[in-house]
Amino acid sequence: MARPSSPSGSTFSVIGADVTIKGDVTASTELHVDGRIEGDVTCDSLVQGESSVIEGAVSAEIARLAGQVRGSITARQLVVLKSARIEGDVHYDALTIEQGAQVEGRFAYRLSEGQTGDRNASSAATQADDGEPKLTLAQ
Repeated sequence: MARPSSPSGSTFSVIGADVTIKGDVTASTELHVDGRIEGDVTCDSLVQGESSVIEGAVSAEIARLAGQVRGSITARQLVVLKSARIEGDVHYDALTIEQGAQVEGRFAYRLSEGQTGDRNASSAATQADDGEPKLTLAQ
């Protein structure tokens, strides 16, 4: 697969298994993490390898976690694979957890923009989306 030469045209970024980053990481594209990050991670899409460790908050539109995370997680779509070990609170819009995943923390459904805490309120936004948390247990 050919990779664009300019950083602005990159389709994804990779942090290899032999890399340790001390500090916050921000990516505007998909981020693959196989190494260790000691800091917060903010990106559009995060794919975490089984042997990777993130010690800090994770914020992503889409996150697929297979390694260890010590910190809060906020994601619109979150997939927690069976090899994942999470220590921290999880905020999500849609959540899939494989059997065997370990999470020590609280799960909280994230209200989308335009929604209020009153789930009985009738509006076009709440009629199109019932506002209920979406949880999928994978096998």
